Formats: sequence, C-alpha cells, structure tokens
Amino acid sequence: MVLDNLRLFLTILEKGSLAAAGREAGLSPATVSERLAALEAHYGTRLLNRTTRALAPTEEGRALAEGAHQLLADFDALDARMKFGIDHIAGPIRLSAPVDLGRARIAPVLETFQAAHPEVTFDLHLHDGYVDIAGQGLDLAIRFGDLADSNLRARRLTTSRRLICAAPSYLAHYGRPEHPADLVGHNCLLMRFGSEIDRLWPFQINGQIERHAVRGNRVANDGALVREWAVAGHGIVRKSEWDVNDDIKAGRLVPILQPFAMPGLALQAVFPEGRTDQRRIRLLLDALVAAFQGR
Repeated sequence: MVLDNLRLFLTILEKGSLAAAGREAGLSPATVSERLAALEAHYGTRLLNRTTRALAPTEEGRALAEGAHQLLADFDALDARMKFGIDHIAGPIRLSAPVDLGRARIAPVLETFQAAHPEVTFDLHLHDGYVDIAGQGLDLAIRFGDLADSNLRARRLTTSRRLICAAPSYLAHYGRPEHPADLVGHNCLLMRFGSEIDRLWPFQINGQIERHAVRGNRVANDGALVREWAVAGHGIVRKSEWDVNDDIKAGRLVPILQPFAMPGLALQAVFPEGRTDQRRIRLLLDALVAAFQGR
C-alpha cells in the first residue's frame, strides 16, 4: 500500500492538485486526500503545503519525491524480471530533450526502441531551457554543451555546430551581413533559456572568440517557433545544425557568416550517477548513440 500511495503522491505533484491526480488515477478527491494523509502518517511528517490556490511539496516532500522516482523505477524493473525473465526489460523512462531535436531525432529513436521493448513506457519532456533532472525525477536529459554538474554523468552522442541562418526573402530585403559586427543592423530572433535571453552570439575571429550583442523584436523559449519565424523571413536565427539542416537543403534558410563559425558543441545524454545500472536506461543510451553516429 505504501508503494501505491507513493505513486499517487508523485501523480499529485505532477498534476498540481489532488482533484487532477484523482481524475488521472480514477479516484475520488476524498480517497486521494485519505491516501495522502495515510502516507503523511506513515512518515510522521507533512509532505505538502496546500492553499486555496497552490500546492507545493515541503522539504520532506521534495526528498521523498526524489527517492520515490528511483524506488518505483527499481521496483517496476524487478517486478518485470520476476514475471518475464531477466532478459526482459520493462518500466518507465522519463527524459527531456530540446524541442526541435526531440521531435526530429529523439522521438523516432524512442518509437523504434519501444517497438522492440513494448513493456517500456516513455515520458518525454520537450523543453529548450535548463531542466532539473533530479528535481523532476528524470532518468536522463539530452543537452548541448559540456557537463557542469559533477553530480551527473554524461554520454556523448555527437557534435553539433551552431549555424547563423536567414530566409532568402529576409536577405533579399535587408541584405546579407558579411561580418558579425554587421548584425547590429539586423533583426535577430532570440531564444530564452529560463530567465536568460541568448543576446550574446559567439564567433571565432582571428583565432579568438568574440561575443557580439544582438537584438531583435521576437523572443521565445520554443526553438521550433523561433526556427519557423526565421523560415517566414522575420529575421536572423542561431540554431543547431540538426534543427535547420532540412530547411537549408530545401532552400528555406541560408547559412551566413560561415567563416566565423564556432567549433561544434557536444550533444550529450546526461543522467544521475548509478542510473545506468538499470538495463533499460543503458540500452536506450546505446540506441541513442547508434542513431546519432549513423549505425
């Protein structure tokens, strides 16, 4: 019963209310409240702070949620091994990825993987900002750039360059910048990552990295939308080559300022230490590496 209540507790946090969690689990609000009270009584502490407008975990509730994600994943894996044999993999995988990359490159890998392992379930979070892996109970996240958090581990998938692009219609109307300094006179379409806006674009000039401040009339935290704005001719965009390759091949976007391009960024799968002890996570990482390396 404690395991069932832990699952319900995680559903409450995910849905943001007892009523929504009840609808998800097929339970009445009264039953959800009773089972939450039973879980709090079991641990002898309050797990949620509730007001008429908001619901948030207490410090103890956050700690329980972090541990419960791992505990339930391990239990599901053990349950599957006992039922179906040691070579069978099953259970949930929660992961995040940038929006464009997730749709175009990650989702097809998950589809193929699930066809081979139908007892595995996926919960894919598409988000272009920073994702707190531990806080959100994720098994892994696909990220650009080097690993900064020493509490995490990473597996390199490939290297991706950032390209500066614009639609032919934009360049025909406003001209083609020949040097990064020329961007000051252009409309640049900007990405928001959390509270930060990507206003400083790095370039390699005379062997040195220079960051040029850019500005524009459109900002979004959705990379797919920013790319669509660029294709529509609204401005100049800085995107991963994975996101714009198809548009470039089709002539919808044109790469510019290529002599000043920066070296490629690492694309990595990042995960908590010990997570690859779970066979389904390890096999999915193998599948992602094979997909990006063209095997």
